Amino acid sequence: MTTPNSNDLIASLENPFAEKNEQEFRVPGQVDSAPGLYEHAMKHGWELQQRPYLAGGVKNIQRQHQKHRMTIWERIQCLADAAPTVLYQNWGPNLDGASLVTALIKVNGRDVAIYGHDFTVRAGSMDATNGDKLARLFELAAKRRIPVVGLNDSAGAYIPAGVGGLDGYADAFTALRKISGVVPSIMCMFGFNAGGGSYLPRQGSFLIQPNETFFGLTGPGVVKSVLGEDVTPDELGGPGVHSQSGVTDFVVPDEEAALRKVRALLAYLPSHNGELPPHQPSSDPVTRKTWDIDILLKKAFNSPTGFNTPFDISILIQQLCDHGDFIEIQPERARNTITALGRMGGNVVGFVANNSSVASGQIDIDAAYKNARFIRFCNLYNVPMIFLEDTTGFLPGKEQESRGIVQAGRAMLDAIVDLRTPRFLVLVRNAFGGAYASYNNYPTGADFVVALPTTRVAVMGPAGVEYVYKDELKKIRSSVKQRIADETAAQKAAGLDDAAAAAAAEQLVGDWVKGEEILLAQRYEQELMNPDEALSLGSISQIVMPSDLRHVLAEHMDFCLRHYEPTPLQSVQREFH
Repeated sequence: MTTPNSNDLIASLENPFAEKNEQEFRVPGQVDSAPGLYEHAMKHGWELQQRPYLAGGVKNIQRQHQKHRMTIWERIQCLADAAPTVLYQNWGPNLDGASLVTALIKVNGRDVAIYGHDFTVRAGSMDATNGDKLARLFELAAKRRIPVVGLNDSAGAYIPAGVGGLDGYADAFTALRKISGVVPSIMCMFGFNAGGGSYLPRQGSFLIQPNETFFGLTGPGVVKSVLGEDVTPDELGGPGVHSQSGVTDFVVPDEEAALRKVRALLAYLPSHNGELPPHQPSSDPVTRKTWDIDILLKKAFNSPTGFNTPFDISILIQQLCDHGDFIEIQPERARNTITALGRMGGNVVGFVANNSSVASGQIDIDAAYKNARFIRFCNLYNVPMIFLEDTTGFLPGKEQESRGIVQAGRAMLDAIVDLRTPRFLVLVRNAFGGAYASYNNYPTGADFVVALPTTRVAVMGPAGVEYVYKDELKKIRSSVKQRIADETAAQKAAGLDDAAAAAAAEQLVGDWVKGEEILLAQRYEQELMNPDEALSLGSISQIVMPSDLRHVLAEHMDFCLRHYEPTPLQSVQREFH
């Protein structure tokens, strides 16, 4: 008994016994005649039309399905509303250009330029013809102001093509960079991609990676030969790795989920940088009371830990959005900050929010870069923004400083200062020090700043007691020695021996010190850690009740958008990003 070879044909997509019908080319009403040169030309043209769909062959298509992957044509069919218009069907003598499909499709009624590697043809590899073909598609998308979607499934540059394969990638890199900020692009990573097949899609606005896929600059084999390290594809370039580094924006279970994510994401994005994102009428009234925010904050702050109680800020985003629907960007990374796209009153809004349920909502390097990248995207594509602030500040420490927290924080601040779209700030609770100063307040360009009654704005958090009331604390602590001596004498007079009297005195005086410090902390909160001063100085426009937050924000956002003219970004391009 022979063992079946994985390359053997196990099942066929065609009936091997079916007769091949000859394609006929007739004009309705025409008298039959013997085929001539014209019919031969038509037949050849028809064969050229069909070549992209048949090039892979049954065996290669079957091999693709055995890997639980779709073919490029199945992916397009799953994503598009109808059949695609295939562009640039160039085919050289060595299948040059055949391993890449470029097309125009409609998604939710909108025109989209799409490319995809055909892994059934030469493993989807890239040659010079592919690169030129892809560059022309990107140029067409920018010219016609339509989004780009990439379905990446490539083994990289076609080695027999020599430098031509590298030139192909260089052409594609350059063209995609030139349309960055002109039209948005969404990239899906399917299969096993390496080299240029990783660089190209990461140039896109968003990147979606299903489970059980790989992409990286090199594969595990190269790592083994160069560094001697044994590493699996998943450990080297799987979704668990890339979602934590920020290379991947969305991790999904499979290819179908990735294509559904493309459709969902496109619904929030404009077609180009000269228009607003698509408005979607909603039956959710902007006057809806957000009682759940009220309930959440009441339960949190009336708990034993009081104003130090962490809570999930995404609940506030859900309450603000139409029907509670929003799409979170990079949900696997830096959970101490939330970046998301949602709608209020039908208008698309970008949200950046500190999440105190993770690391107290402090801003670390990953959170700062995550915020900066999202803010820059919203700035380019006319997406208004709402910032929800609840953080005690930037994360301190040697590890953060050595990795460049100053540079990361600066990148976030620069993105905020450069932001030109309508932008609001909601002070939810903590807003201390540099975090407040760099988080979209009026001085950095905010259009509207409001605060909940739970807001605590101050130069420092509770630690500020040591500076504001240093004289009172010095007086309390300098009296400890005398108080212990007096209390010890009193305890001895009450009948305790020396040791017991000293222990009792230290305990009583220690409790007294703690009580006095608590009273000063409460005084600090009442006098300084509140929105009163910020409101009196005009740093806050108004105090908003939690149940009215959606109404106030949506109404004011609608006003700002009515007076906002969406245009391509005209300001100076900054050196850092």
